[in-house]
Amino acid sequence: MWCGRLLWLGTILLLTMTVCSSQRSLRIDEENGVKVETLLSPRFELEPGSVCNKFFYGIDFPRGHIGVRGFDAEVVDEEGNSIPLHETYLHHWVVGKLMIPKGVEAQKEHYNETATLVWNSGVCAELPQYFGLGSETRKTDTHIPDGYGIEIGNPPPGFGEGWLLNVHAIDTRGAEDKMGCIECRCEMYNVTEDEYGMPIGDDYVGGLRCCYDGGRCRVKGGFRGEKRGLYLKYTVTYVDWNPSIVPVKVYLFDVTDTLESSDSVRGRHRCQIEYRVDACSAAAAAAAADECVHSKSLTVSLPKGGDLIYAVAHQHVGGAGSTLFGEDGRVLCDSFPIYGNGTEAGNEDGYLVGMSTCYPQPGSVKIAPMEKLTIISNYSNVQMHTGVMGYYYILVAEPLPKSNPIFHSLDVADLV
Repeated sequence: MWCGRLLWLGTILLLTMTVCSSQRSLRIDEENGVKVETLLSPRFELEPGSVCNKFFYGIDFPRGHIGVRGFDAEVVDEEGNSIPLHETYLHHWVVGKLMIPKGVEAQKEHYNETATLVWNSGVCAELPQYFGLGSETRKTDTHIPDGYGIEIGNPPPGFGEGWLLNVHAIDTRGAEDKMGCIECRCEMYNVTEDEYGMPIGDDYVGGLRCCYDGGRCRVKGGFRGEKRGLYLKYTVTYVDWNPSIVPVKVYLFDVTDTLESSDSVRGRHRCQIEYRVDACSAAAAAAAADECVHSKSLTVSLPKGGDLIYAVAHQHVGGAGSTLFGEDGRVLCDSFPIYGNGTEAGNEDGYLVGMSTCYPQPGSVKIAPMEKLTIISNYSNVQMHTGVMGYYYILVAEPLPKSNPIFHSLDVADLV
């Protein structure tokens, strides 16, 4: 989901800050207190073949002490029209939380000097975001069941909160090979070095290193298309925080994690973000294409236990579904891709436009502390796929401490 191999801390402090203007609308359901706020990211521009992979600091976010109940997004143009994936491919968008010392919130030009990134609850240090999806954004359910919420707006004393957005979008209008562009094949971008000037070896044929911000994928000769301004429109569903809400923690697993399952220290996990799926043999593909499936697995421990409230996998085109298993082999979640079969936004033919989600009956699926969880990510490998991902995003409600049965607050130790 995150850009570039996510040299997060090194990159976040060096990037130029962009502050969005206030463009928001709010709807309130007075009966149940649910608020739905729709906002726009800062404007970014794309023309045929071009790549946006930008970080925006100080984006608008609902204010106050709240419980987030859903987070949805899509790319729109300046008139608010939904942009289909076959024109602008949304590789990923992610939203991260920052802690800012009190007294500097209004001086947003200093965000990149004073802000501290706040991780989710684990386990990959390379994936610190609270919210984020990719091409599947429009048809993936993100709502959190009644009674639960992701607690926001209750920072430690002396701090305020800020928010950071990363948008990675690729304009494929007129592209010679749209699939090559969206899979970031290096040959389609004519690059031999990444954005940091490091040589790209011959064994790396595609992925985030080749489709960085400002890059350009090859378009057909003579094709002309206008440069246009775009936005990420994001909608946050939330309620004001109250003692009856059960807080949930965000966990992100990456099937490329290279640590042994016995190691539960978040900061020591080495998640590679992406991987390559090599094609099966021509004979195997000809004999039974549906049996050409590449499987990659990971076994990792959840640092703390609790009730599983929500789970969803993240995959790219070629994905055939991903399963999350408990230590005893029980299936905790099956998450399958939804592919489009039309031309309209949200149903683009051949694109992965959604992922199915899991909503266990609250309290019915319990994960023990340090329980070993296994992820299996499946991709069709009738053909090679580059830069694919195999994540699981889960929400877990931990048992509330006896000494504090009502409120859950951020531990300063969780700060970077």
